[in-house]
Amino acid sequence: MTRIAIAGIGKIARDQHIPSIAANPDFDFVAAVTGHQAPDGIPGFRTVAEMMAADPGVEAISICTPPRGRLALVQQAVDHGLDVMIEKPPAATLSEAQAIVDTVAKAGRVLYVTWHSREAAAVEPARAWLEGKTIRRVEVNWKEDVRVWHPGQAWIWEPGIGVFDPGINALSVITHILPRPLLLQQSALRYPSNKPSPIAADLHFEDSAGVPVDVFFDFDQRGPQTWDIDIDTDGGQLKLSLGASKMAVDGNPVDLADDPEYARLYRRFAQLLKTRTSDTDLTPFAHVADAYLLGRRSEVGAFEE
Repeated sequence: MTRIAIAGIGKIARDQHIPSIAANPDFDFVAAVTGHQAPDGIPGFRTVAEMMAADPGVEAISICTPPRGRLALVQQAVDHGLDVMIEKPPAATLSEAQAIVDTVAKAGRVLYVTWHSREAAAVEPARAWLEGKTIRRVEVNWKEDVRVWHPGQAWIWEPGIGVFDPGINALSVITHILPRPLLLQQSALRYPSNKPSPIAADLHFEDSAGVPVDVFFDFDQRGPQTWDIDIDTDGGQLKLSLGASKMAVDGNPVDLADDPEYARLYRRFAQLLKTRTSDTDLTPFAHVADAYLLGRRSEVGAFEE
């Protein structure tokens, strides 16, 4: 059993990481690195160094802090011999994310750069269904209300985040299930007049064979939330919905396993620890960086909580 700590005890840690660790017999949650209240019964520390001084038996850490400044935290972790798992997005910038990968590799520790939506129930079945088929067109609609999912969280509007916090989930899915690399052609970013990051984005990709992949993100979706991927092929119409937790072919639902995403993440981390291998794919994050590089900016009305 791996004795694991969590850095950053916010909403995602409390809602997903802590219950998933508790349900996994391969892990024992023993400490928290946080500037806030630690979970009941768990000792809290301000820094990794303080934690390791008090409990040198901690073996791994799951980092759930906001993305800015993670390299320093990862450096502290590997300096104390810890293996590392990171919540998405992996960092504030692509260069920092790559530096994290390099730092952990140099230290000889395990690093798991997680993309929780890749563990949704429909992802692997969709990837298998697409094998051998000719893809004609892909459309992604990933639209949700930031007020529901990130109420009062100022960090979500830091530069480089905004609508790409949920949007990167969609990118993590399509980069996993589609057979060829995606190349961004156009990017339109819409910024609230009072925020430094976009609330909506329209991205037009083509894969390396010229197949169009159109992606639409919105962080101001009122009412029903939309997380859909539609793929037109020579073998039928594939639809992933509800964040790739549901799958249908030509309108007919496909039976899928009911397996929570974060439970699968921690099973994967346990496997990586056993084999002493890392999983460090940064492709979804690179596409976010490309969206800013090619992004045509427009301003929309002020965002109101």
